[in-house]
Amino acid sequence: MRNLDEVVITKAIVDTYHQRFMDDLDIDVAIAGGGPAGLMAAYKLAKAGRKVALYERKLSIGGGMWGGGIGCNVIVVQEEGRALMEELGVPLTEYAPGYYTASSIDTVATLIQCAMRAGASMYNLYSVEDVMINDGRIGGVVLNKSPIELAGLHVDPICVRAKYVIEATGHPLEVLHRVQQKCAVTLATPSGKIEGERSMNATLAEQAVVQNTIEITPGLYVAGMAANAAMGTYRMGAVFGGMLLSGAHAAMRIHESL
Repeated sequence: MRNLDEVVITKAIVDTYHQRFMDDLDIDVAIAGGGPAGLMAAYKLAKAGRKVALYERKLSIGGGMWGGGIGCNVIVVQEEGRALMEELGVPLTEYAPGYYTASSIDTVATLIQCAMRAGASMYNLYSVEDVMINDGRIGGVVLNKSPIELAGLHVDPICVRAKYVIEATGHPLEVLHRVQQKCAVTLATPSGKIEGERSMNATLAEQAVVQNTIEITPGLYVAGMAANAAMGTYRMGAVFGGMLLSGAHAAMRIHESL
C-alpha cells in the first residue's frame, strides 16, 4: 500500500464537502427533518429533477423509523402505502389482509440511497433554527450546526435560499413553531395557529395525514407527523404508509407549483 498523506486526506474531505455545500445555497426545496416523510419528499422531488437538500439535526438520517416500534426494527405499512414501498424495492411480507411488514433498517437505508442516487443532497448535524422571509413568504432556511446548538454557544447561523421549504421534523414541529413565534403569519389551520398533536388513533391519523399535507403558509409545506401536529390531528404510531404518502404528496404539489 502506498504512503498516505494526511493533509491530502483532510483537503479531500473539506474541499469536496464545501464544494457541494456551496452548490446548494440556492435550491428549489429545503427539507427540515430526515424522517420517512422528508426522505420520501426528497426522493420524489429529486427524481422529478428538482434541486433539493435535506437537513437533519442528528448524526443519523431516518428519524424514528430506524427503531420500528419500541425498538423492534420492523415497521407496518398498510395497503395504501404498498405501491411506494414496491417502487423503492423494499421487500414486504403480508402479515394480515391489508397489513404488510418490512425491515425498518432496510426501509430507511433504501430511502436514503434512492433519494441520494436521484440527486438529493443530505446534510446531517444541521438544525433549521429559523426561516428566511420576504414579503410574507418563506424563502429559505437559517441553519446552524446542531453540536453548536447543543453546546449553547453563541455562534451565528448561515442561510440557504429555497423556493419552498418542507417542515418534516415530526412531533416537535420545530420550524413551524419558529414561524408562528417570529413571523406573525396566519397559518392555514382552523384557528390560524398551530393546533397541536392529539393522542393515538391510527385509523383517523392515517386517513388525515395526506389531507393535512398542505402549504400551511406561503412557501412552507408541512408533511408527515408535522402535518398532523399542525392541524390538530391524532398520532398513528409505528405504521408508516401515511408518512410515505404524505412526503410523496408534498413533493407532487411543490413540483407542480414549480
